[in-house]
Amino acid sequence: ISDVWTSQNGSSASVTVFVSPQPVEATDDAFWDQFWADTATSVQDVFALVPAAEIRAVREESPSNLATLCYKAVEKLVQGAESGCHTEKERQIVLNCCRLLTRILPYIFEDPDWRGFFWSTVPGAGRGGGDEDDENARPLAESLLLAVADLLFCPDFTVQSHRRSTVDTAEDIHSIDSCEYIWEAGVGFAHSPQPNYIHDLNRTELLKLLLTCFSEAMYLPPSSDSSNANPWVQFFCSTENRHALPLFTSLLNVVCAYDPVGYGIPYNHLLFSDYREPLVEEAAQVLIVTLDYDNSTSSSPTVDGTTTGTAMDDVDPPGPDNLFVNYLSRIHREEDFQFILKGVARLLSNPLVQTYLPNSAKKIQFHQELLVLFWKLCDFNKKFLFFVLKSSDVLDILVPILYFLNDARADQSRVGLMHIGVFILLLLSGERNFGVRLNKPYSVRVPMDIPVFTGTHADLLIIVFHKIITSGHQRLQPLFDCLLTIVVNVSPYLKSLSMVAANKLLHLLEAFSTTWFLFSAVQNHHLVFFLLEVFNNIIQYQFDGNSNLVYAVIRKRNVFHQLANLPTDSQSIQKGLQRKKKTPEPISRTNSQDGVSMEGSRPAAPAEPGTLKTSLVATPGIDKLTEKSQVSEDGTMRSLEPESSQPSPEGNPPSAVSDGEPWSGEASHPRRDRRRLSSASSSGQWTPTPDWVMSWKSKLPLQTIMRLLQVLVPQVEKICIDKGLTDESEILKFLQHGTLVGLLPVPHPILIRKYQANSGTAMWFRTYMWGVIYLRNVDPPIWYDTDVKLFEIQRV
Repeated sequence: ISDVWTSQNGSSASVTVFVSPQPVEATDDAFWDQFWADTATSVQDVFALVPAAEIRAVREESPSNLATLCYKAVEKLVQGAESGCHTEKERQIVLNCCRLLTRILPYIFEDPDWRGFFWSTVPGAGRGGGDEDDENARPLAESLLLAVADLLFCPDFTVQSHRRSTVDTAEDIHSIDSCEYIWEAGVGFAHSPQPNYIHDLNRTELLKLLLTCFSEAMYLPPSSDSSNANPWVQFFCSTENRHALPLFTSLLNVVCAYDPVGYGIPYNHLLFSDYREPLVEEAAQVLIVTLDYDNSTSSSPTVDGTTTGTAMDDVDPPGPDNLFVNYLSRIHREEDFQFILKGVARLLSNPLVQTYLPNSAKKIQFHQELLVLFWKLCDFNKKFLFFVLKSSDVLDILVPILYFLNDARADQSRVGLMHIGVFILLLLSGERNFGVRLNKPYSVRVPMDIPVFTGTHADLLIIVFHKIITSGHQRLQPLFDCLLTIVVNVSPYLKSLSMVAANKLLHLLEAFSTTWFLFSAVQNHHLVFFLLEVFNNIIQYQFDGNSNLVYAVIRKRNVFHQLANLPTDSQSIQKGLQRKKKTPEPISRTNSQDGVSMEGSRPAAPAEPGTLKTSLVATPGIDKLTEKSQVSEDGTMRSLEPESSQPSPEGNPPSAVSDGEPWSGEASHPRRDRRRLSSASSSGQWTPTPDWVMSWKSKLPLQTIMRLLQVLVPQVEKICIDKGLTDESEILKFLQHGTLVGLLPVPHPILIRKYQANSGTAMWFRTYMWGVIYLRNVDPPIWYDTDVKLFEIQRV
């Protein structure tokens, strides 16, 4: 390697020396120094000069040389951290070692025999220098991580020096309090340092190395065992790292303070190269990886956000031993929440900012990392979640998420983005305030490929969900349960749906209640239950403002009558299934009056053929993902014990790695009671039986709607006959002033299905997050063509 490596500056170490089985002594500094002495390299050069084949050749044929190279490179980083990198030469050496390790580490991780190498100790490398006993030696990984942490707060290298004089009195890197050198104002830090692009570049290179260290997780197959903590992250986020707090704060503040538009000057980003953006991307990626923590296994009180005191302090019971998770869960000042929420909302909305001048504003690409970060904030810090829902600011998060969901619905390579968007909305929908906030009129006109409507944010949500269900690709079917659960959760609070949204809900009911759909899969009827629950909630709790929905229900009354009279004999079931063969479309779009799409919108496009994507593990079924709570009169919620008799969706057991094939694992794992009701045919295919249809048909909650139809239909018909009306506005006026007080059954209690943390989603987030990071790091391509095990790389 090294003759290629050093050919620019004239040294002549032979590559054969390095690859040959002949070990080179670690003390031969002249030989090893050529690897990092070069002045004019970039990380891209290092990747070009050190081809994968040669790293693998050295690993197989001269393992001791590879070990020495790693050890010497770490030693140089440790020396740089010790000395404080005061000279240009030292800084260059540190950066080159950094690049070299970023290049080599994935090849260490892909070989199981090498994986423990960095956790072994190197003779003579004691914790306190060279002279102590080897008993005290640190593993190489720990030395590397601590050196990187020190280097991230190194005056004049990665942070502004506070001294005004020359090198002689430079700050001692061991005596500085790194909390005074936090990179950006925001949470817990008020001073915004002068931007310095050299410091930004150096931080970016060090964070890239850090991310590469953490990426060992990519080389282990997915496992639901939550004890599988990443040792690199575990050590880096422990009390051993004295910079944990300032670094966590720096990463969070750099991300949340970033404004890609600059000073509002169009085309600004074309004139000035933005050195901040690569740093912000790297910071966001490092942050979400350090926060990869399985919340479902921890019973720590602080993760719930129930704390008091200053911005973050030590009086609380000990939180998780991952300090980054601990600090995140303990942020609680209003102004800190405001700063985080505004920052995340500004960045998520950035791709939506449509200006009159094309390309005039810079578009960021790291919205998926931001969504993971927002998820972690809400999941680990309940006070933040309540803050988000306290004002209509939550809509600044909702609208971009709906935009991404709508835009990605036809694109198979973005199925992970669809899932995380839906998960976030599921989490938010478990809180009453979210439903209440949705009543705010929607006036922002983001160009979206949906019908034009006038209404509220609730209308927008329903119209986008309808679009996903009726014109998304097949792989999204496992999300239908989730989408409808969100609508059920918010439905008791929706004051007035527009006619467009009301028609969309009835179109879904029509599509899901056809006999072929109901009989063709074991869990399809759940979707009908969800929709009936939506109608019941609105009729019982929000009848007054919802004449559009009531009118739509009256117009489509035959759908409800057909459901009530659903045939259950074998012959009809077979006939219903025959109909399916003639109708290949999952859901027909013909009778949904879609109308004109918004001006300036582009249709959602499928992925370009050949687009790379990473596989995902299957997500848990809706019953594993949520737990039921009942809302009392005073608005408080109490958790319900799961009842065995509930017709609640029976979840899919998490199956092997899949892309969430439609209803993965469902038909192949019938529960005992289902096996009794539905017979398995010889081919192992599930088939519907009369007993099975009866078992759920008898539970369809149709009483409220049937009573409404019984009372209102004759009245509406009478008006039409008396006044010769065909005009719906008169009928709507009548319905607006009508009342059903005392005529409907006693209102049912409101049921909310709240998201609950579980190891299945923790594993899903891990594979999704690393898949995003793998695909986004193409320059240099850190992990390409290495043998990752956490997911498969596929082409669309």
